[in-house]
Amino acid sequence: MNQQGKTFLCISNFFKGNAFLTALKKQGNRVFLVTSEKLKDKPWVYEYIDEVFFMPGQDLDWDLNLLLQGVGGLMKNHKIESIIALDDYDVEKATFLRESLRIPGMGQTTGRFFRDKLAMRIKAQDSGLRVPAFSPLFNDEDINLFADHISAPWVLKPRSEASAHGIIKVNSKEELWHHINELGDNRLYYLVEQFKPGDVYHADGLLLNGKSLFLTVSKYLATPMEISQGGGIFRSSNIKYGSSEDKAIKKANLEIMKAFGMKSGATHTEFIKCHEDGEIYFLETSSRVGGAHLAEMVEAATDINLWAEWAKIEDSLAKGYKYELPKVAKNYAGIVLTLSKYEHPDLSSFDDPEVYFRVPLEYHAGLIVRSKNQQKIMELLDNYAERFANEFSTSAAAPEVKKFH
Repeated sequence: MNQQGKTFLCISNFFKGNAFLTALKKQGNRVFLVTSEKLKDKPWVYEYIDEVFFMPGQDLDWDLNLLLQGVGGLMKNHKIESIIALDDYDVEKATFLRESLRIPGMGQTTGRFFRDKLAMRIKAQDSGLRVPAFSPLFNDEDINLFADHISAPWVLKPRSEASAHGIIKVNSKEELWHHINELGDNRLYYLVEQFKPGDVYHADGLLLNGKSLFLTVSKYLATPMEISQGGGIFRSSNIKYGSSEDKAIKKANLEIMKAFGMKSGATHTEFIKCHEDGEIYFLETSSRVGGAHLAEMVEAATDINLWAEWAKIEDSLAKGYKYELPKVAKNYAGIVLTLSKYEHPDLSSFDDPEVYFRVPLEYHAGLIVRSKNQQKIMELLDNYAERFANEFSTSAAAPEVKKFH
């Protein structure tokens, strides 16, 4: 065991992960951050970061060879033990750097299972796991075969976008081909999948050396796709501990992680319980902490800070000591979140003792509530959603996807 401080390079194209960076530094490590120059003015925890490096542009604008050369230059004087991707869009960059510099961790092949929705579905299906019927958009005959044998509606999904960004719902073969033709050469970056009405769940967890250390299951009360397609109020809440859905999704999540080769870190995975047959289907996964302040909701329910514990797992791997998960609480928690027509909405009238966290985003209204009583959480979420709709909520058109990972 080597308890001496190690050097970590963290990558984030978005302002997130402060709790991770803080925990990593508190473990006595050297912490470097690579982020976009557009995020210079964000309130990063600079006191816990040894040095920040800014890349021109954001995400797809990054020049990977320039990134590689920059990290290579840094390595002349610093031995980097670990490279961490803090966001979905950073996974490719981190796997590219690890492969190029021969640094341990997830490589490009495994990384695809946590970024490419087509790779996810093929691997899950090949592993005997349930997935909605799907087809790549490479071959016209395969697309026609899908459309002729799989009942509509369907969804066209970008293979490597995050959340529900860029999803197109279609209801007929004619409409499907209209959208495919509009995509042109970009059809390569999409897949078509049967839309299965059902309840959508997310499983948020931590793994170490292939073993699940922690997993909590929650249900979207309004799904990311519904919000992206029609606007409205985003809501989620963790489900009853030990319920049939809790057990089934935990089992499916374990099978996914094993099939995909996930070893260590944080994961956010989505499943659907189909209304038609009652079965659990895999939708998608990611090797990161869930977005939309779901990490704070998980912490409210369990007392586990996913960002901080992920950092401690990475620290234990670098130093070779045994990581121990803190005691897990069994509360119930939920989040209600919407775009707001006000830059700083006044939420002071939401003063119930169950209010745990107020989302600090401009032009958003958001609250997280916590209680031992699940029914109380559901009542508050329903009440708050109605009040948000009347007092704050607005909508904005989702940006068109023009560049692809």
